[in-house]
Amino acid sequence: QMCQKFTVCPNSMEMLLQNTLNLPKVTEEDGFCLLKRTVEDKCLRKISSGLYTFQTYLKYVQETFTSENQNIESLSYSTEHLARTIRHMVINPEEVVIPDAATQESLHTKLKSTKAWTEKITIHLILRDFTSFMEKTVRAVRYLKNTRSFS
Repeated sequence: QMCQKFTVCPNSMEMLLQNTLNLPKVTEEDGFCLLKRTVEDKCLRKISSGLYTFQTYLKYVQETFTSENQNIESLSYSTEHLARTIRHMVINPEEVVIPDAATQESLHTKLKSTKAWTEKITIHLILRDFTSFMEKTVRAVRYLKNTRSFS
């Protein structure tokens, strides 16, 4: 929708230049939750922490991409619920990094200070990276469900 509506497409040169968002990612180093229990736990912590971090980004998208407010609100709620659920699966849930209010506010202020012409690119980058993060999360959870006593 972003590409069609606002001409903000993945191969846009401007997008590549503006990608300084430092969005959460699940990487090979996180083990993809495919190995032994300690790596699995590390991956679940990373996923839960990433989902909590995405909350601030999704709040920005909701405030900025007002035509999709209801969809983003639902997405944000579901993301928070999933973050909580996965956090409870971690051996020591206190190890899940949840951004504090000051960190969230600082990030939110930084996002809101973006110039109007990069706003749409920022939204696209957030949604693109969120989609990628969720794809890896689904793979990891599906793998755990199919290979372990995981519910």
